[in-house]
Amino acid sequence: MRRITNLFQAHKPQGQSVLGQQISSTLCSGMVLPDSFELLFRWIETRQCFVDTPNGRIGFLFPEAEMKRGWSDHGRPGGTEIAFAAEGNVNLRYWFKTTNPEVMSRLCVFAKSGGDGSMTAFWLADDGSQKIVHLGSGSGSVTLCILAEDPIDFIRLLAIGYDEICWGDAYSQPPNASGEFIVEPNLPFRNWVEQGFQVSIPSRATEIVRYPASMDDGHSEDAFWQWVKKHAW
Repeated sequence: MRRITNLFQAHKPQGQSVLGQQISSTLCSGMVLPDSFELLFRWIETRQCFVDTPNGRIGFLFPEAEMKRGWSDHGRPGGTEIAFAAEGNVNLRYWFKTTNPEVMSRLCVFAKSGGDGSMTAFWLADDGSQKIVHLGSGSGSVTLCILAEDPIDFIRLLAIGYDEICWGDAYSQPPNASGEFIVEPNLPFRNWVEQGFQVSIPSRATEIVRYPASMDDGHSEDAFWQWVKKHAW
């Protein structure tokens, strides 16, 4: 896992965010919450981009009320819409249609990636490394692949500015390529990512996602796709 050697290094927050605490409590054995995610959750909470529910805190990258005020038939502000929350693996038995410990002990859902119910999760690969993966809902998104090998790359993916990151067929194009619904960039978030981590933001997702894959594919080089096909359905 990449060490944080950037502007955040000298100002690493003490303690843990509420989102960080709650998501950490759902991690499978062998998993860790990346330092970069804790920094992200601190940024979310400092900007008050969250709601507290009976089931825990939900964090966003842009104020929900401001996004709704600016929403029209033609577009909206706010960049990528994603909801971070401590879901863990409690609902994966419905997705996988199994409670096999081999499956349940390897995945931890930490965000909803789309309004269709698609999920983003930490996954322990066969070699023990921790990766960030996407599980499409099947009723909308069918994207099924590793999104990022490195947590900072996942944060960079969010900063590109797609409407949602669950639509793998859009990864090869920049955001708003269709021109039908324009999502304005989340500039505060982009600037925070670029300046804090001292990284660039790609123009399209395929600069980060190595093997975009679909549930419907007959074959994929993606290791997570192969693992799911072995254990699911």
